Amino acid sequence: MHEARFAFALLTVLASVAALAQPLPRDERERVCWLQTTKERTQVRLNEPTAVDVSNLRDGMTVYSPFRVDFAIRGMGVVPAGKVNPKAGHHHMLVDTPLPMNPGAQIPFSDFHRHYGKGQTGAVIALAPGPHRLRLLFADHDHRPYFVYSGEYRVNVAGPRPKEPLRIDPARFEASCRAWYEDEISRPRPEGQRAVIVNLRDGEPVSSPFNVRFAVDGFGVAPRGQGGDGLGHFRFEVLRPDGGSVQTIDLSNGATQANLFLVPGSYRLRLRFVDDSGRRELVPAAELGINVLSQERL
Repeated sequence: MHEARFAFALLTVLASVAALAQPLPRDERERVCWLQTTKERTQVRLNEPTAVDVSNLRDGMTVYSPFRVDFAIRGMGVVPAGKVNPKAGHHHMLVDTPLPMNPGAQIPFSDFHRHYGKGQTGAVIALAPGPHRLRLLFADHDHRPYFVYSGEYRVNVAGPRPKEPLRIDPARFEASCRAWYEDEISRPRPEGQRAVIVNLRDGEPVSSPFNVRFAVDGFGVAPRGQGGDGLGHFRFEVLRPDGGSVQTIDLSNGATQANLFLVPGSYRLRLRFVDDSGRRELVPAAELGINVLSQERL
């Protein structure tokens, strides 16, 4: 009886770990479609040292409701509302509403001003069919904007999410590839607690330098020293295929992305989400392999 319970628990853990590293699509057409956007998803942007944007959506996309929005901030960390930190803040999503006229005023609470004050790295939202405008606005402990904000993302909600994923039609590859990709990149992840590398998949080829973006489901992010129940921070490792360490990046400031400068070769990327002490993992590590094909000048 105890052996059966142990076996079931072990299988459950292994299943959750395996689900963390999403592989490249098996279907050849879907794989080609996915890889067309690798450079865009992993682009290193050095023109704005501090900026906020949406990791997974592009302006003009068509999505189904509900859909996922992954947040990204660079140059600052994430911290829940109420925790004072001049180098960190939390995300707000403006839905079908302009930027506030008074930058010194608190962001209101409404359906048009959605707050993610628990240190969330993303959200699943449901909107009525039709065109909508989304914008991220980063703010301090008191919900006052830093005026670090994204561009506006215009999305068209086609309707409720289909039960089955979209497929690519070889007879109309370009149009159906776009529809498939927009559905694939915006589909909500299964419920649960996990750390995720959001812009890469296991086995994906990249050019160096490249940007890697992180999310955590079921927890909030907080810099070390400001954590607590339900909070943690990321630690990111670059490994050789044999497991040897190449680089370890400590993101205890609440950061949710990193730029990598690697020589061509194969690597393993491992993302850990740890508690405030930095010693205890709150969820299984997310791990995937990449192939760096070339180095490019910025």
